Amino acid sequence: MPAHIATATPVAHAALLGLGVYRPRRIVPNAEIIERIDSSDEWIRSRSGIASRRWADDGETIVSMSAEAARGALAAANLGAEAVDAVILATSSQMVLGPSAGAVVADTLGMHDTAAFDVSAGCAGFCYALANAANLVRAGQARNVLVIGVERLSDLLDTSDRTCAFIFADGAGAAIVGRAEQEGIGPVAWGSDGSQTAAIKQDKDFQQYFAEVAAAEASAGTTVRPYIRMNGTAVFRWAVTFLEKACRDALDLAGVTVDQLDAFVPHQANIRITEALIKALHVPDSVVVARDIAETGNTSAASIPMAMEELLRTGAARPGDTALLLGFGAGLAYAGQVVTLPAIAK
Repeated sequence: MPAHIATATPVAHAALLGLGVYRPRRIVPNAEIIERIDSSDEWIRSRSGIASRRWADDGETIVSMSAEAARGALAAANLGAEAVDAVILATSSQMVLGPSAGAVVADTLGMHDTAAFDVSAGCAGFCYALANAANLVRAGQARNVLVIGVERLSDLLDTSDRTCAFIFADGAGAAIVGRAEQEGIGPVAWGSDGSQTAAIKQDKDFQQYFAEVAAAEASAGTTVRPYIRMNGTAVFRWAVTFLEKACRDALDLAGVTVDQLDAFVPHQANIRITEALIKALHVPDSVVVARDIAETGNTSAASIPMAMEELLRTGAARPGDTALLLGFGAGLAYAGQVVTLPAIAK
């Protein structure tokens, strides 16, 4: 390498320094959904564990929710926006191709000339972004990285679809990843299985949709916009047969056993998947398990930080506790790591 090109100085460790979330104002109980999907509150609770969820109003956008969650994370870390060198935003529901939501959020927060980009890894998005942020810090490429998981999945819902309408929800969670004297983010265990893309996906791409619109206009016909669709049975089978290994890999990489955990924070996809993982991993009763899905629903990339915040806010877990995170979903993709839980915004 030429002598005039400086190299970043690696640092030993990275950790979560602060956590913030944004929960949309509108609470949607099962009672508002059941008629359109010919269901019942009891059926939804038994199938998913969900009693209610949050759906964003018009003013609660991907950017505005992200910015509010980020402000909370910065406050919890006792940092200003000028201390952030990069923004990594995970989402699957940004309704424009560009610019990146991360760049717009950075500008909203008053950051200037800050690296920013989006990650699309479905419900594993936050853990994917967290792994990249930790590596940037360890490599000396950034002092602090703002990691955001955010969704407005209500924009993609067919509210008459019995398989999806009661599951998906909106919200945002953000964390600051920065330098630390001790390692606070374990090596990531991650992967994907693109052969199962049909399990969770948008049912038509926009090129197909635009062609249908043009044809409908020419014939005075109608067309149906794209929606998110899910084969719940396929996702459940994949989750309960594959994710035990993913969890064990993350534990092994961190040199931690399941009985050394204080908390287990799986993606809030379905309470039955969570219970199956608890059983398969032999999670002891001493380990608190996130069940934020009951009041928050499945918020995809926002799920992990929102579930962490719920444990910390309620006192079920404390800053400094050791937690196993596991994100999984569309792709199908997964990512997990052992972390030390941070402080939250007050």
